[in-house]
Amino acid sequence: MPLLDHFNAPLSRTHPWRSFHGAWAAAIARLLNAGILPPGFYAAPFLDRDAPFEIDVAALQENDGGAVEQSGPDTSWQPSAPTLAVAVEWPDLDDIRVEVFADDGDPRLAAAIELVSPRNKDRPKAREAFAAKCADHLRHGCGVVVVDVVTTRLVDVNSEIYRVLDAESPSFDFGGLTAVSYRPTRRAGNGQLLAWPVPLEIGRPLPTLPLWLGADLSAPLDLEASHMAACADLRIRHAG
Repeated sequence: MPLLDHFNAPLSRTHPWRSFHGAWAAAIARLLNAGILPPGFYAAPFLDRDAPFEIDVAALQENDGGAVEQSGPDTSWQPSAPTLAVAVEWPDLDDIRVEVFADDGDPRLAAAIELVSPRNKDRPKAREAFAAKCADHLRHGCGVVVVDVVTTRLVDVNSEIYRVLDAESPSFDFGGLTAVSYRPTRRAGNGQLLAWPVPLEIGRPLPTLPLWLGADLSAPLDLEASHMAACADLRIRHAG
């Protein structure tokens, strides 16, 4: 199944991009876990759409299942007024990605596959926030793959990653649909950002990219196979 356009009719009505990207992330994780990733690694899809800021508070329990006795709230204490209050624009982001963990005790993020959404590209602040997230992964040594198939907003998000990292502007033209694999390297105090960019085109097969899990360890990320699997999961038989 070649690359389809879920951002315009007819698929935007029958299988809109949100539902397809969720299925695609699940298919990528499923295929990676089916023998593609080396032992000690596993993939999990992550979807967070328009989520508010939340803090989870757990109630402590004794080992025998009995609840710990809790006193009521202390109504005598009240926080003081804030010393500073400034206006901040928090950009809304669609977070749809696949995370690959190294299970060597405590799970450690080794790589992330980011499926770009229209909201990631609609404003400069949104593009900067998306790039900052990718740059943070790269600074921590994680491999990153950015898959941009958004046909309604042909805006470059990959060059923004280089800008956030204060890196030299790339010579590659990221202006259209692209899939890019990134690998950060550090040797003798010097760092490099290696990239494998591939232009994408509606109606054409998708590439296989290296998914970097460590300094010299990678796994093949077959975007075409996962795209076909997602189409099969959603019973998409053809582009129309």
